[in-house]
Amino acid sequence: MSVIIQRISEFLKLESASGLILMGAALLALLANNSPLSPWYDTLLSTTVAIQIGELEISKALLLWINDGLMAVFFFLVGLEIKRELIQGELSSFDKAALPAIAAIGGMAVPALIFVGINWGSPDTLNGWAIPAATDIAFALGILMLLGNRVPLALKVMLLAVAIIDDLGAILIIALFYTSDLSLGVLGLAAIGFAALVSLNLSGVRRISPYVLIGIVIWVCVLKSGIHATLAGVLIALTIPLRTGDGVDAGVAGDHQSPLHKLEHDLHPWIAYMVLPLFAFANAGVSFSGMSLSDITGVLPLGIALGLIIGKPLGVFGFSYLAVKSGLVKLPEGLSWAHVAGLSAIAGIGFTMSLFIGTLAFNSGDLLNEVRIGVLLGSTVSALAGYFFLRAVLGQDKGGETEDRPVSSSGQSASASPS
Repeated sequence: MSVIIQRISEFLKLESASGLILMGAALLALLANNSPLSPWYDTLLSTTVAIQIGELEISKALLLWINDGLMAVFFFLVGLEIKRELIQGELSSFDKAALPAIAAIGGMAVPALIFVGINWGSPDTLNGWAIPAATDIAFALGILMLLGNRVPLALKVMLLAVAIIDDLGAILIIALFYTSDLSLGVLGLAAIGFAALVSLNLSGVRRISPYVLIGIVIWVCVLKSGIHATLAGVLIALTIPLRTGDGVDAGVAGDHQSPLHKLEHDLHPWIAYMVLPLFAFANAGVSFSGMSLSDITGVLPLGIALGLIIGKPLGVFGFSYLAVKSGLVKLPEGLSWAHVAGLSAIAGIGFTMSLFIGTLAFNSGDLLNEVRIGVLLGSTVSALAGYFFLRAVLGQDKGGETEDRPVSSSGQSASASPS
């Protein structure tokens, strides 16, 4: 149990630091695209990068290599985290997963409904309904990091669980609603590759290299099939063994790490400090040239912003409150409704996932700029509202500070033992 607690703490610290770097990357993109460097910024992202092996050629702009290639690695890590949490972690039983799952469902449904209500008379923008349904875990935990050790660990763990379920929902949305015409032949090859990875897992193969090699083939096939290539990362992650070579479930240290734990541990810094900042730099560059008030109050940016600012808190808090009051679940020990309200506001930070879904929903440069405006506006207001609300709530806690305490197997904070 102590090892699991240590991994949760390390994960939270890494994600929090990543959130602060993401903020810097987004600001850098805004500066670059609204300065004399703007032509260079556009030229860099539109530069064609090609890889060719015989008749097989993949030629894409650098922006698409980031969104289709590097983000596939990000979704691979998300898939690893989801699998681990479902089998070993905070989502491994009904008692642990019920409240975060209900909160996440509300946090996806209500923002989408608000967006649809605002964009109902605009068929050109209605396809962006899922944009405000996402939560950026790195940004959200980065805001909690700014509040220091006054934040109860139970609150961080609940936010983590809600965000992971939210990511799972985003994956399903992308698979079901943002898939173009399918090439069944190439998709069949991807299915054969996936079956091969499942066979490796069931056969007890614990070396990582075969999974990586076959995984690259699957990614190429999915890329050519019409399904977004990032989903290949999730499928591959689900086949990575969570057991060590001797059959131990929770091998998480040294030579006894399972392949899943090792990959998760090795990839996390690269994703946090390189992949996500690159994505933010490539996709957050809103151009303010010629912008007017009507560009901010248009149905697309307004639907996204209000979905994040109003829809997320209403959905997360409202569904959580109804679930607890109905007796279906219990509020974790050490958390108050004020804590949950602050968490609900912070959940409105959509940023990375919202921008990503926006790139799938629209191809028009003008519409994508409106998406960026809505996401940045909604995420910024949610971050500020959540930060100052929680700062006020935590300042009223006994003693003004709440030390991080170990998390029990049910995800609740346990009392610290006297030293």
